[in-house]
Amino acid sequence: MVTTLVILAVTSNVVLSLGMVGALSIVRFRAAIKEPFEIVFLFWALAVGIVIGAGMFLLAVVGSLIIGIILVVFARRKIGEHPYIIVLSCADGEAETKALEALGAAVGKYVVKAKTVTAAGIEISAEVTLKGDDTAFVTGLCAIDGVASASLVTYNGQFAD
Repeated sequence: MVTTLVILAVTSNVVLSLGMVGALSIVRFRAAIKEPFEIVFLFWALAVGIVIGAGMFLLAVVGSLIIGIILVVFARRKIGEHPYIIVLSCADGEAETKALEALGAAVGKYVVKAKTVTAAGIEISAEVTLKGDDTAFVTGLCAIDGVASASLVTYNGQFAD
């Protein structure tokens, strides 16, 4: 949609299209942009600036209204479930099997991300998606024979820089 605004503005004037190519080639972002939503706003602002610079005020207003309404709709939508990381410390393989079976029954889905085996036992790190907001299953996992500890941590899918 943002590209459509720019294309509608530059198709009417060859000089404007060449100028836009030159102007956009010098645009650079000093910070890494991690969120796709932020990129949409940046390019939206660039596109509206180009359209207004071309003197097409009505196109800028109508295009901004349409894009704004669609962005509001998408911003209010829930995008997926909130992932968590669970860390289980098990004494042996039998405790690990029981814990993973109980985990599979308690959560929506889980994916084992890391498994560390030492002489002291087994530590499993898994990304889990909860069925609801209930985290009481962690207490049940800790009650399994051979499970020394269970720790549930919130996780947003990104690592710090």
